[in-house]
Amino acid sequence: MAIEKDYWDEACTDLMKRDKVLRRLITKFRDTGIISRGDPFLTLVRSIIGQQISVAAAQAVWNRVEVLLKRVTPKNILAMDDQRLRECGLSYRKIEYVKDLSGHFLKQGLAKANWQTLDDETVIRDLTAVRGIGQWTAEMFLIFNLKRPDILPLDDIGLLRAISLNYFSGEKVTRSQAREVAENWAPYRTVATWYLWRSIDPIPVDY
Repeated sequence: MAIEKDYWDEACTDLMKRDKVLRRLITKFRDTGIISRGDPFLTLVRSIIGQQISVAAAQAVWNRVEVLLKRVTPKNILAMDDQRLRECGLSYRKIEYVKDLSGHFLKQGLAKANWQTLDDETVIRDLTAVRGIGQWTAEMFLIFNLKRPDILPLDDIGLLRAISLNYFSGEKVTRSQAREVAENWAPYRTVATWYLWRSIDPIPVDY
């Protein structure tokens, strides 16, 4: 399910007026947008799989996990032998994380959380209390599951690289410099982030 068209179009129109880099990128990639699977558990598992690896590598691991499990559910992950998951490309640490997350959904009621009613900071606080979920993973959840419009994931290597290439002629940028550039994107920093991701990777991010 894509972000609501009127929301996306409004954001694109606004950003194109204020930022010439985004005007170029949005014009080039206008037919794309953020996709959400709508399932909080799937979004979080995919985000954990995607930690510190490329989009292509994460997709390859995810595809193998789907083939192995048939249905990616908390119950099926907990029942699967660790070595079989390891053969899909998951590190032992990530296996620990996805199994711990599965336990939270099955036994500790995380599946019952009314995410849509919570503000961004509360969602981040609640999720980062779970083993293996840090700031970046929580922000991916806000972007891809809850479709919040103004998330700026400064821990994302891809975003920093895209800002470097598009705004600083390839020179390395600090988080402070990236934040300063992104001030001009509010209240649609999620949308700006998406188009910057698209500028460096032909494979759309999908969590």
